[in-house]
Amino acid sequence: MENRIRELRKERGISQEELAKLCHVSRQTVNAIENNKYDPTLALAFCLARVLGTTVDALFRCE
Repeated sequence: MENRIRELRKERGISQEELAKLCHVSRQTVNAIENNKYDPTLALAFCLARVLGTTVDALFRCE
């Protein structure tokens, strides 16, 4: 599964650390998700989408 987290995060001027704090996870978790090394839980996916101003469907796409 690919995601647009890095792209949307940078467009909005949010650091990995800021995004992590807003979603109550570590910066390493955000980094792992951005690098497709970790698939977030459904709850975290919804939080990421909310913070980045998009939908879960638009944030993640199947390869």
